[in-house]
Amino acid sequence: MKDKCGIVGIHSKDSSKDVSHLIYYGLYALQHRGQESAGIATHNINFGLNYHCGMGLVTDVFNNALIKSLAGNVGIGHVRYSTTGASKLESSQPFFTDLNDGFIAIAHNGDIVNSGALRDELSKKGYEFKSDTDSEVVCYLIKEEHKEETDILKIIDNVSQKLIGSYSLVILINDELYVLRDPMAMKPLVLGETEDFYVVASESVAFDVMNAELIRDFKPGELIYFKDNKINSYILPSAKGSKLAHCMFEYVYFARPDSVIDEKSVYNTRLKIGEALYEEFPIDADLVLPVPDSSIPAAIGYARASGIPYGEGLIKNRYVGRTFIMPTQAEREIAVRLKVNPLRHELKGKRVVVIDDSIVRGTTSESLVKILKAAGAKEVHMLIGCPPVMAPCFYGVAMATKEELIAANMSIEDIRQKLGAETLGYISIESLVKAIGIDESKLCLGCLNEDYPTEIPDDLEAESYYDYYNRLSDSEDEE
Repeated sequence: MKDKCGIVGIHSKDSSKDVSHLIYYGLYALQHRGQESAGIATHNINFGLNYHCGMGLVTDVFNNALIKSLAGNVGIGHVRYSTTGASKLESSQPFFTDLNDGFIAIAHNGDIVNSGALRDELSKKGYEFKSDTDSEVVCYLIKEEHKEETDILKIIDNVSQKLIGSYSLVILINDELYVLRDPMAMKPLVLGETEDFYVVASESVAFDVMNAELIRDFKPGELIYFKDNKINSYILPSAKGSKLAHCMFEYVYFARPDSVIDEKSVYNTRLKIGEALYEEFPIDADLVLPVPDSSIPAAIGYARASGIPYGEGLIKNRYVGRTFIMPTQAEREIAVRLKVNPLRHELKGKRVVVIDDSIVRGTTSESLVKILKAAGAKEVHMLIGCPPVMAPCFYGVAMATKEELIAANMSIEDIRQKLGAETLGYISIESLVKAIGIDESKLCLGCLNEDYPTEIPDDLEAESYYDYYNRLSDSEDEE
């Protein structure tokens, strides 16, 4: 699974102070949220818009010369995974367009469920799209609203009322930075400060590298802007009374464990997930090991609760990026072996509890069990820190279609037999909610129980949002 995306915004308290280098380091800290492309847009008081995007990792896209050329007193940055739109340069962010005598640039984390209909409306009004992403749709919606309204706060509120889905946005309008979290607060967004800068980012880990102080999370439907060297907060009138739907996968998998999201430590949450797994599945074994890296805290939690030694049985190759989709099972198993390699002397003859964060299609888990047993493990007990994924996500998580989701089509016992594990146990929804520490009514659990927090357009229900937009992109490329 892949999440879309990571965003950073920085406003200098002194117009002579450059923000580009800090945006770069912030994006570097958020690299786990997107590895397909990266981009930075800044405003320079002498030259106006500075902009650069490229495909690949942050270190692939930028060098010292480029960062210096992006010097400005306010700016935004983005790292991307493609959940809406194809993986190509035209879809990289930030997006920008002219706005009267100036410009608007925007970067987005999330997915707009109704962006297809909004895109069609804008196309009929003469807007030409260079990409197939929903983020460009939001950019043009703001431009369209600006024709009738000059108050930026009202413009953003009007646009927000048209959007269905998840969105954390950093918006650069000339030398002004506006930052918005959607009314359901589905995607994380935090506010921080240094002596010289106001900073915003998808996760608090971006502040650590900047040596910035975490002030707080954005409130649901909160729009923050910076004026007269002050933090100005505006709650969108249309957002008041909205249902909350924090994405549970941020705590299970996506966020870095050293992040704090909505006042909850991700690391502590994952420790509690491991403890809950032991309460639900107390297994007699010799070793507890994680599927690296996101499952490490949960495995530590299980080991502490059970008293079974924690160890490393799988070593991750950290130099492997995204592998191509392999056409055969044998090649898919090769892809797994590229990413992890067993420690045979640690595994031989042992009964191992393997902690993983989730199972989607099941192909990786099946390959892992084979690898562990081929390395000499006597028994493999697979425990999963996320309940069975029963349905696709439409809010920014690239998952399989429902037909490809193994838990939507097979019983847990049938899955266990397919994987070849002695045990297969999923944490319950109740235990997961307790570990996160947020009331179930304030979490998005749609991929687990199909109780989505928004309406889903009929044409999206049969397939994942990711596949829908890839299909749209493919058809446009053919044209």
